[in-house]
Amino acid sequence: MKMSKAFFSWLGLMAGLAVVLLPSAALAQDSDNSGALGAALGGVMLFVLLAFCAAFYVYWALALQTIAKKTNTEPAWLAWIPIANIFLILMVAQKPMWWFILFLIPIVSLVMSIIVFMAVAERRGKPSWWGVMVIVPIMNLIMPGYLAWAD
Repeated sequence: MKMSKAFFSWLGLMAGLAVVLLPSAALAQDSDNSGALGAALGGVMLFVLLAFCAAFYVYWALALQTIAKKTNTEPAWLAWIPIANIFLILMVAQKPMWWFILFLIPIVSLVMSIIVFMAVAERRGKPSWWGVMVIVPIMNLIMPGYLAWAD
């Protein structure tokens, strides 16, 4: 008796489904351990993300505080307060305080941050094109440290 191609295709499909579905069915029965494992993995990932964000915030605040001290802008401790640090950046750049409102507008804030950081770079004696680095993905991590600690 001759088997048709359709039969072998169907047989291969069923074998493939069995390979995919049977292990997942076995894991579904053991849901207590997989749920705990998933929760632990999620907790570890959340901890790593929060640690990274905290480290970046400390780096940014230290750099901004150092920039403020080197440009004789007071109060330099405003670098540690989330919204107030925008006012400190504006004071360092010697821009009007009402520009803070422009930082609240989504697309305009990108342009404003470039303009303000160009002025900050000039106040630190660096080329003004360093202000553009605030929107370049990896360079925006390096730029505050360069403006703060490079002499």
